[in-house]
Amino acid sequence: MVQRSERKDNLGNRMNQNGNEDETSSWKFWRKRRYVVATMAFFGFFMIYALRVNLSIAIVAMTENKTLVLENGTISYTREFDWDSTVQGYVLSSFFYGYITTQLIGGWFAMRIGGKRLYGVGVAATAVLTLATPLAANMGVTSLILLRVLEGVFEGVTYPCIHAVWSQWAPPLERSRLATIAFTGSYAGTVVSMPACALLAKWFGWPSIFYVFGIVGIFWYSLWVVLISERPSEDPLITDAELRYITESLGENAEKRIKYPWKSIFTSMPVWSIVIAHFSENWGFYTLLTQLPKYLKDILDFDLAKTGAMAALPYLAMSITLPLSGQLADWLLVKGVFNVTQVRKMFNCGAFISQTVFMMGTAYATSATVSMICLIMAVGLGAFAWAGFSVNHLDIAPTHASVLMGIGNSFATLPGIVSPILSGYIVTTPTKGEWQVVFYVTAAVYLFGCLFYWTFASGEVQSWAKESETLQPSNRLEKIEQQRGIDNQTFQNDDM
Repeated sequence: MVQRSERKDNLGNRMNQNGNEDETSSWKFWRKRRYVVATMAFFGFFMIYALRVNLSIAIVAMTENKTLVLENGTISYTREFDWDSTVQGYVLSSFFYGYITTQLIGGWFAMRIGGKRLYGVGVAATAVLTLATPLAANMGVTSLILLRVLEGVFEGVTYPCIHAVWSQWAPPLERSRLATIAFTGSYAGTVVSMPACALLAKWFGWPSIFYVFGIVGIFWYSLWVVLISERPSEDPLITDAELRYITESLGENAEKRIKYPWKSIFTSMPVWSIVIAHFSENWGFYTLLTQLPKYLKDILDFDLAKTGAMAALPYLAMSITLPLSGQLADWLLVKGVFNVTQVRKMFNCGAFISQTVFMMGTAYATSATVSMICLIMAVGLGAFAWAGFSVNHLDIAPTHASVLMGIGNSFATLPGIVSPILSGYIVTTPTKGEWQVVFYVTAAVYLFGCLFYWTFASGEVQSWAKESETLQPSNRLEKIEQQRGIDNQTFQNDDM
């Protein structure tokens, strides 16, 4: 008869000395449910950014000059939507008016009703609203702005929610790689949606952009509901070995009565270093996300179809380098080459310095080829920053990570509001000199973020983040095994 302790020993033997699962099956990542969660989160972020960036391409088609031949043979030019650069700036930034409102509350709710549930609702609601975008645009610019604000409200919960998911699913030594796998979806979504939107607009008209991506978003949500569980103990397909590995890796941080020390959070310099780094990275990202199609068309003279393809190249570089940066960061930690603080600082600040250099290179580029190379490098190297600040919440306060992400992403949303409007006021003619000012500002923000993060960042759990009321790991395992029907009687029956 196999005793309970013997069964636990058998499960333990399937993990190596470092606490990892048996290396003989480690390459079969699809059998590990935490990687299924990461893959589905990847496609979730894919949809989030596809739904967000679609208007950046569509607005080029909506406001471009079209040749109109009158009955008397006179040739004139007209635009379907006669919006100047200032109005376009407000339209493009309107999404972020709503997006900023639900960051903190999204993180708070995620820890109470579940990150998985709220994340799915955020994507699905945005997809449904996207289907109504052509109708809102034809009703007027005010209606379109209000719709985009509402989209932002729902999409605003998604980033904080994913940290609530990782607080249940991500072992500490896999945080970088699981998080960066998911975040890579943001850039992959940008890569695919930019040229796809341009082609849809050219072949079927700009409204098709919103119909196609809205339907795909709803399809993703149906898969998310069916395939993903809130926590490992609720997943019917997870193996006992993986469940034990995740549970023991998370240890006392896995299940707590959470009390938020708000004063300590808002006076913590490591927290503010993450906030400033996130703000800096997003300034450059949102500036290019909303303005790059216009820059390529106005200064480099690309047509609409080519604009979509070329605008996607920097994000293609990011989607390739982001998962690699996560793998490298975790490898350095596992091998003990550097500690957590050193890894976060080197990755984040190294990326910001590189982005500063290449943004200045873009400003002074003398040809379209050099300009595109600099932009690709600036965005692509930003992947290493995401292996720094974006995972840092889980390092300094694992149980508060979703709320910290909500705080950070609230401030990091401001660039999405300010940058398109500022660019709209700067770039009016447009001239290369005006665009140089846009790139100067972006480079300065990167440099400031680098200096602040290097000075104040930390990879250690903060004293205010340590909770006293904790369910001990051994007791938690007992509880989970009882829920899954793994008790003494079950073990005995296995041998009968």
